[in-house]
Amino acid sequence: MDTGHIKPLALPTLRLSQPGFEFRTTSATTMAVLARLIASGEASNKAELAAVTGLSRTTVTAAVERLLRAGILRREGAVARAGRGRPADCLGIAPGAGTVLIFDCGAQSSRLAIANLGQQILAERTVDLAVAIGPGASLDALRTHMEELIAESGVEITRACTVIGLPARLDYVNGTPVRPAIMPGWDGFRVIEPLQAAFGFPVIVENDVNLRALGESRALAPDQSPLVAVKVGTGIGAGLVTGDGAIHRGSGGASGEMGHITLRSAPDTHCVCGSVGCLEAVASVPALLRLYAGASEEGVEPPHTADEFAQLVRDADPLAAALVRDSAVYLGEAIADIVHVFNPARVVISGPTTSASDDLLARVRSIIYEHARPLATRNLQVAFSTLGERAGIAGALVLGIEHLLSPDALADAFYYRDQARRT
Repeated sequence: MDTGHIKPLALPTLRLSQPGFEFRTTSATTMAVLARLIASGEASNKAELAAVTGLSRTTVTAAVERLLRAGILRREGAVARAGRGRPADCLGIAPGAGTVLIFDCGAQSSRLAIANLGQQILAERTVDLAVAIGPGASLDALRTHMEELIAESGVEITRACTVIGLPARLDYVNGTPVRPAIMPGWDGFRVIEPLQAAFGFPVIVENDVNLRALGESRALAPDQSPLVAVKVGTGIGAGLVTGDGAIHRGSGGASGEMGHITLRSAPDTHCVCGSVGCLEAVASVPALLRLYAGASEEGVEPPHTADEFAQLVRDADPLAAALVRDSAVYLGEAIADIVHVFNPARVVISGPTTSASDDLLARVRSIIYEHARPLATRNLQVAFSTLGERAGIAGALVLGIEHLLSPDALADAFYYRDQARRT
């Protein structure tokens, strides 16, 4: 079910990583570095590009001119310079340089967006969709909604990539979910093929919480990483971003399985993973709904959704407030374990029930500082997400832009353009 269009809102400018310069730098690498600097707002003219990269003005001018001719960059007016000399051309990413199609999928709903390489969200929509209906039906529905969004937005797409976030740990070699407890039927399903067949563009598959962590990290100052993003929803997961702004996936893509940390203080509640006393079994949205229904007075209609529970919290319902306080203790204990191992600069918490009250954040902070060692928490920031439910969109946009402005993708774009001109 389509829950209606979201009026596209501007995201904060997101930082982009830069391809490393090698001993013999290719022209494609040079162009990728310059294009990403412009896309992330770190430079806007040739002089700034030369100053940031240390490249000669001749090298920068040649690369910029080639990017202009290819339609990756465009001139956006001029800015006066101190002293004499003609004004410097301001450079920006051209509207037709590329498009990112984004699917940020949760267990019960998905956010779709279309964005350009200048970090502009051109269209956005939220769709009620339970991924438990299976991969075929889910991807068919997502494809239909994206096709509608493309048609309604009027975006002309000639060069693009698709980024999809899924609430599952992934086999990144094959692009397949790995035994996701809340996604029956998805284990081993090759997500890339149907999306590539539908839209004809390269597909990037990523864990949904990793996307949130990446988006949050790139919207904040560099000193806020390493960063851990915790999402509390149908499941509980953590996304990890390293100090240099890269997603930490682990050797098998299984990093961040926070929901299945066994807690010392948790009751012996069975988890969907088959274990007992997992964080997810006592602090996820389904756990809170189950606990509320079991403890509410006879005749009282319990909440059935995360939004209904969150509203009870905002209305100061005593039982909902007590359950949030208990879940905050469990969350704090699990996060303290991650803080000991990963030593992040910042922990961000998001999810439909977490931001309904400041009590949860305050309790989580106190538990972390109580359980974690002082050295690990000396400079630690614990906060709600700055991007909220749009953090996943931001992370997907970063991955999409970095792919389309990579040396390989730019080299391919120039190759096919040259081939088309010859024919």
